[in-house]
Amino acid sequence: MGPTPDSRFSGAVAAVTSAFGDPTRREIYLFVRSNPGATATEVAKHFSLHPNVARHHLDRLATSGYVDVTVGRGSGTGAGRPAKRYRVVGDDPTHDLLTRRDDLLVLLLQEALQLLGPADAELMAERVGEQYGRTLAEQMAPGEGQRSIRTAMHAIAETLTAHGFAAHAEDRGTSTTVVADACPFGDAAAQNPVLCAVDRGMVKGLLAGLCCTDTRGVPVVMSSRARGDDACAALV
Repeated sequence: MGPTPDSRFSGAVAAVTSAFGDPTRREIYLFVRSNPGATATEVAKHFSLHPNVARHHLDRLATSGYVDVTVGRGSGTGAGRPAKRYRVVGDDPTHDLLTRRDDLLVLLLQEALQLLGPADAELMAERVGEQYGRTLAEQMAPGEGQRSIRTAMHAIAETLTAHGFAAHAEDRGTSTTVVADACPFGDAAAQNPVLCAVDRGMVKGLLAGLCCTDTRGVPVVMSSRARGDDACAALV
C-alpha cells in the first residue's frame, strides 16, 4: 500500500519544520531573502552571532533546499579565500508542500521510456539522477567535502524530503538507511519502475559530493515499492 496524501503532507511539513523550526533560522532566511548574496559573516554581524553559528543555520537551509550557495568575491572582498554567498530559492518556501504533476509531461516521459527500452532507460535515469545529486551537493557545500558518510546520509534524507520524497534517515549499527515515504513521480514510477534509478543516482551523486572520502567503492543498496519491495530506501 502506497503512502496516503496525509503522510505525504506530513512529510512535507516535517521538512519545513526541520528547516524553519528555529526562530533564528527563520529570521536568517528572511534576511537572506532581502539581501541576496549575503555571506555568513554579514549574517553573523547582523544577528550578533558567532560566524560558525550563522554558517550552521545557512547550511541547514541549503541542505533543505531553501537556499542556494555560490562562491565568489564581492566588490568589497580583498585577497584570500572567496566567500560563500547565499540566495533563497523561489519566493515562497511552502510552494512545494504538495507534489504537483504535469500530466502531459508524465505521458511524454512514459512514451520516451518505452521507446528507449528498460536497459537504456534505467542507465539514463541513474545518470541523470547522479548528475543532479552532484549539482545539489555543490550548492549545499561548494568546494567542500567534510561530511562523514553517516552525516551525509542524514543530509541526503533532508534534501530528498525537500524534493518530494518525505524521507528520513535511520542509523542501524554501522549502516545508515534513508527511507522515502513518498515518491514525487507518483503513478509514473509504479508504471515505469526504471524511474527508481533516478533515486539511486541522486543518492550516489549527493554522497559523492558531500563526503570527505572517495565513495566510488561504497555500495548503495536500494529497495523500491515499484519493484515489489516493502519500502523505498537506500542503505549504505
